[in-house]
Amino acid sequence: MRFERLRIQGLRCLADVSIELSEGIHVFVGPNGAGKTSVLEAAYLLSHGRSFRSGAREALLQRGSSLLSVFAEVRAGADVRRRLGLGREGSRWEARLDGGDVPLGVLVQACAVVCFEPGSHALIAGAAEERRRFLDWGVFHVEHAFLTAWRRYQRALKQRNALLRAGTSGPDEVFVPWERELGEMGGTIDAYRRAYLDRFSAALSMSAGYLLPELGPVTLRYRRGWAEEEGLSDVLAEQRGRDLARGHTTVGAHRADWALAFEHAPFREHLSRGQEKLTALSCLLAQAELHAACRGEWPIVCLDDLASELDLAHQAAVVERLAAAGAQVLVTGTECPVPLQSRPHRMFHVEQGQIRPLL
Repeated sequence: MRFERLRIQGLRCLADVSIELSEGIHVFVGPNGAGKTSVLEAAYLLSHGRSFRSGAREALLQRGSSLLSVFAEVRAGADVRRRLGLGREGSRWEARLDGGDVPLGVLVQACAVVCFEPGSHALIAGAAEERRRFLDWGVFHVEHAFLTAWRRYQRALKQRNALLRAGTSGPDEVFVPWERELGEMGGTIDAYRRAYLDRFSAALSMSAGYLLPELGPVTLRYRRGWAEEEGLSDVLAEQRGRDLARGHTTVGAHRADWALAFEHAPFREHLSRGQEKLTALSCLLAQAELHAACRGEWPIVCLDDLASELDLAHQAAVVERLAAAGAQVLVTGTECPVPLQSRPHRMFHVEQGQIRPLL
């Protein structure tokens, strides 16, 4: 998959820019605050429906503007072209695919972008929510039925939580339909996640061995969010009293988590910040590898401020891997990273919200 054209309007400092893209590596250089990261942010929005930066969606809007839009022409496979769009006017967000309005999930399913950026270490050191998002995005792109199960689960969870917040302690019949739905959809989600992680683990072993060989073999531990030996609907019934006291559902697929352990660093606390970043990058590359294996093409890979995040040896290793895969890569930096200077690439200069091709 690759972008052929990317147009961005009203995103942070990018008022209205259009970029023609091709195969291979693209480097966006310029001073800090020029808008380089916002180019990657636009690509990520089309693939995730949110930014990789923290903060509310309102912060994406250019100051003084009520309109934001990202449009892309995408080539998927050898001869499939699609037109993707995500926009906001006022408080309403709209997604478009090939000229028609679509739900956001349909748009996201048509575009695959992975991004390594300064906050990526949160995948390893942050809260479980970040890891669930990473996992579910990967499952979503290789198992289309996952979205339906996830939506049904979220609807039932919302209904049960509303009953809990209201302090409803009436007959079982009030809770049972939602707990049954949570049990069924939670089991389905868990099965999809496990199947994905089985394949992801093999890809991760390769990428982590490539970037962090000094830490030894890596293993992945998964917790589904409720006791392994019990059905979720039964657990929810047992936990209902405690959940009423807390006002929310404390067990289920929405509480799942996963963690990594290396032979020579069995606990996360054993990793330095640099090793956390490399571990997160190993996960992103493994996810991209698995996506390519399942879908027949690599996702678009974004690397924000690569030279500041990795030392030269690891920059070179990542560039070599992505070049060998033939992935479309978007890289930012105040200058062109050293390992790219001797490789074919296209360069763009970004300054004061304007983007100009250099090479």
